[in-house]
Formats: sequence, structure tokens, C-alpha cells
Amino acid sequence: MLLTTGQAAEELGCAVTTFRRLVHAGLLPGLARRGVRVMVPLEVVQALRTRQPAPLDKLDADEIAVLRVDTAQPANEPDRSWIGFAATLTPDDLLNALSGWWRCDAASVAAGEVLPVTLSGYVVAVLTGLDRWEKNTKGRRAFPDAVLAGYVTDLARPTKHLIAPAAQDRAVADLLLGARLASHSGGAIAYVRTGSAAN
Repeated sequence: MLLTTGQAAEELGCAVTTFRRLVHAGLLPGLARRGVRVMVPLEVVQALRTRQPAPLDKLDADEIAVLRVDTAQPANEPDRSWIGFAATLTPDDLLNALSGWWRCDAASVAAGEVLPVTLSGYVVAVLTGLDRWEKNTKGRRAFPDAVLAGYVTDLARPTKHLIAPAAQDRAVADLLLGARLASHSGGAIAYVRTGSAAN
């Protein structure tokens, strides 16, 4: 059975524009077209609907930052071709596309030791290596030593690519990738309590 993007969004309780970001990012398998409409397999929507929240209580920090991104768009910048997330980007392009410059509390980002990247409320990539940061003339920060610990290319299954050199970074990426992670912010960076202080 196939659903329209509007029906899929209704099943997930989100705006149709939010759901379409997952389509445009190339994260959903089995899509079909009926004229101009994109059709989504029911089982894909069901897999997303039953996805568990990220187990943040398993992290060491009391609070982590979350990078909220959009679908990858061409970047008019000398050091990167894209900004945002797409499953088709190479790991190098993806790392560049997800690396600053953001308005954030850099010390708080670094203290969390991990930066989940979410698209439409699902963790699609994980960055580590956040100890050092730089500041530009606009007051935005970037983390030049950031490591792409892992990313997903299929959110329904989910299909994870764990690529960090360090086993600990790969483990935290495996823990978070594909999970639901709600966050609220007026900008790209949100801050989320993990609940680990109670453990």
C-alpha cells in the first residue's frame, strides 16, 4: 500500500513540509511517483512511526547540543559545496556540509562530547571531536576538529554507516542514529537534557 506525502505526514503527526524533507534528503526507500505525487510505502511510514526516542540517558553528559538541519542545499562558500544533509553526499562532503558556522554556546556543545544531527526530528548523523572551536567575525562558531562518527542512508531500516576511527565514537553513533530526537530552538543548535543526572 502506498501513501501520499500528505497521508504519511498525517500518520506521523507532523507537517507535510517536515515529512518532505526526509523524501528530499533521499532517506526513504521504495518511493514511487504517480504523476507529480511522491508515494511512500506504508511499511516505511510505520517504521518511522514506531521508532523509539534516542536513549539519551545512556550518555555521560547531563545536557547535549543538537544540530537541526535542513535538506542539503548548494553552498556558495569556498570551503564547501553543500549545507545540510543528504544521504547521497560523500562522508567528506557531509562533514563539511554539517560543520558550522553556528550561533551557539561552544563550551556547552563541547561539554556534551557528541552532537547529534537531526532532520525532521530523526538523528541522521553524529559528530564528535568537539573540543576545539573557532569564532568568526559574525559571532558564529565552528569546530574544526569535528569527526563524522556516523550517518544513515536509509531511515526506515535504518541503514547506519559507522566511520569514526575511535570505537567509542562509533558506539555512540550506533546508539543514536535513526532514533527520534525532539528538540526546540529558534536556531540551528538546540540544547536537550539527557536525564543521565538521575542515573
